[in-house]
Amino acid sequence: MRHKVAGSNFNRTANQRKALLRGLVSSLFEHQRIETTLAKAKAIKGIAEKLVTFGKRGDLHSKRMVMSYIPNRTVMTKLFSEIAPRFTDRNGGYLRIVQTRQRVNDRAPMAIIEFIDYEDIRAKAAEKEGKKE
Repeated sequence: MRHKVAGSNFNRTANQRKALLRGLVSSLFEHQRIETTLAKAKAIKGIAEKLVTFGKRGDLHSKRMVMSYIPNRTVMTKLFSEIAPRFTDRNGGYLRIVQTRQRVNDRAPMAIIEFIDYEDIRAKAAEKEGKKE
């Protein structure tokens, strides 16, 4: 029996699981909204929120801690320059998980994980595009 065993291993070894979560978190920071399975979304939510909190601190130690988890330097600079300053007045709860559908192939529950201000950012981007044209 699995007494007091927390978290899911996704039927992967530790290295594969770590690579999977790192890839999901970095793509979340890059695109600010991704669709994945519900279990994976719940798994990366805590990791991503800790990294945003490091981004809010903004010192050298925080940058090194984020770089140890996300090796992509462009994603890290986006986190520190664009994402973290939006949440300076917020004490947590930066992400939202919305259940969407069941996947056609295996009926796995799918979810969208996004930043809570994603709709505002998208509306501003659409407004800028309208002004350019």
